[in-house]
Amino acid sequence: QVRLEESGGGLVQAGGSLGLSCVASSRAFNTNAMGWFRQSPGKEREFVAAISWNGRTTYYTDSVKGRFTINRDHDKNTMSLHMNGLEPEDTAVYYCAARWGAAEPSDRTDAYMYWGQGTQVTVSS
Repeated sequence: QVRLEESGGGLVQAGGSLGLSCVASSRAFNTNAMGWFRQSPGKEREFVAAISWNGRTTYYTDSVKGRFTINRDHDKNTMSLHMNGLEPEDTAVYYCAARWGAAEPSDRTDAYMYWGQGTQVTVSS
């Protein structure tokens, strides 16, 4: 069964840091691009960051550049998102996503075939 599972969300004060992790159920994900998206109440799901299959290409939405870092570890079938300088506007449910048959990242929601269940990140002011 193909599955993605996020962990690491929580409550943090503004200016603090959190790390999210996404574990893939299959090594097959290692040949595909992956990404992080987020969704706040009443808003559409939006792109946060994405990484190519080999980790050499990364994309970030402008609002998180310089604060968030995306990485992946093929040995552990994991992808991570390290978030520094968190702001209340970063509060959302964060989703891990994987493309299929595509090695390069995308910022489009419809480019991703597999999704995790999401993990809540709350930043207090």
